[in-house]
Amino acid sequence: MALLVGALMMLMQAGAAVRWGSLPNDSADNKTTPVNLASIIDEVVWVVGDEPILKSDIEAMRMQSEAEGIKWEGNPDCAIPEQLAVQKLFLHQAAIDSIEVTESEISRDIEDQINYWIQLADGSREKLEEYRKMTIPQMRLQMHDEFKNRDLIQKMKQQLVKDITVSPAEVRRYFQNLPEDSIPLVPTTVEVQIITRQPKVEVEEINRVKDQLREYTERVNKGETTFATMARLYSEDGSARQGGEIGFTPRSVLDPTFASVAFNLTDPNKISKIVESEFGFHIIQLIEKRGERINVRHILLKPKISQDALNKASAQLDSLANDIRAGKFTFDEAATYASDDKDTKSNHGLMANLTEDRTRTSKFRMQDLSTEVARTVETLQVGEVSKPFEMINSSGKKVCAIIKLKSRVDGHRATITEDFQVMRDVVLAKQREKVLNDWVASKLKNTYVRMNDRYKDCKFQYKGWVK
Repeated sequence: MALLVGALMMLMQAGAAVRWGSLPNDSADNKTTPVNLASIIDEVVWVVGDEPILKSDIEAMRMQSEAEGIKWEGNPDCAIPEQLAVQKLFLHQAAIDSIEVTESEISRDIEDQINYWIQLADGSREKLEEYRKMTIPQMRLQMHDEFKNRDLIQKMKQQLVKDITVSPAEVRRYFQNLPEDSIPLVPTTVEVQIITRQPKVEVEEINRVKDQLREYTERVNKGETTFATMARLYSEDGSARQGGEIGFTPRSVLDPTFASVAFNLTDPNKISKIVESEFGFHIIQLIEKRGERINVRHILLKPKISQDALNKASAQLDSLANDIRAGKFTFDEAATYASDDKDTKSNHGLMANLTEDRTRTSKFRMQDLSTEVARTVETLQVGEVSKPFEMINSSGKKVCAIIKLKSRVDGHRATITEDFQVMRDVVLAKQREKVLNDWVASKLKNTYVRMNDRYKDCKFQYKGWVK
């Protein structure tokens, strides 16, 4: 650690020119080699413990904040690197305390985030890929390390505040003297149950798609064209723009069937058999394996659903909805046994919402629902079952659905009788925030910190960064 910290200090003192993959070497007479400014790729601006903070890290957080509309208190040039430095403190402590997160936890959180983005993109994977200018697999790969660190930080914070509790008396005391405009607003929230029916694709359509993929394979094998060219021309996945290339990706973030075939490929000159995933049918070509990650090209074709199939699925749901209304069985029972929605059927069709703080709840604000579901919810009374409608599911497939509005709570100022949990959470969050702030302040006293001189005049939230 001492050698690493020393090297990072030398980088900062020498102007902090950094080339990826290596550190500058000192010459035998300890003279500093002049830095070619044109070759500077990045700059170490802070060191916290043995962890560097790069200028690119700060710029990436700034761009993300701007994209998400996040406003920083004070000067962002000071607040952003301090926030990154605080994260380093929690990560460092997580390593000391042997806090771990599993690949399945990371993958689950990544999928939840991607599905949330798909909802915002009107349920369209293609629109999301177009907006973010990368494929879904590329998003998964890009997000992996960030989400791993996010999960480690979250677990570390939970460990630090696990014993913090608040009593009903403390909640009442906190709110009793607050002016009304300081009492939290509770937005309109709804709970929604859903049943979906996946229209069946005709055998003729599946055969057409498979024959098309076999033709692509034959043309590539004959040398008439390349796999990448065919992917650009015909693939229905966002990776088509990159010739079907998905980038180095771990098995855990790929569709299991796709991953099983891809990781068994050994010859880059051969094309896989046809693979069916939840997204459609693929053929795959190996580019390179690196340990537990793989880079492949693929061509995805999605079988077209006929209007007759949609009409049939809609009629089935219409009949099911009529039976529910007639009391032959409950929506809960129908969702468990008749729904094709794998994410909700085991929970009686109750939809789960991933909130901004990455917790799961059954309560949705209207803007958190997909366009089709929100539009239908607006027409329903509590307990009412909708007519069938079409929507795009999380796999980008068109499905038919019916929903039941389980509950609706209109927006209002929180009251101790109706919203005790909301008010309790406000008080609990403040107490936890105080504990975490005190921990950071204490941790700073015993942590090595060095920063570029241009940050030393900043007004930071925490004292102790400048030593």
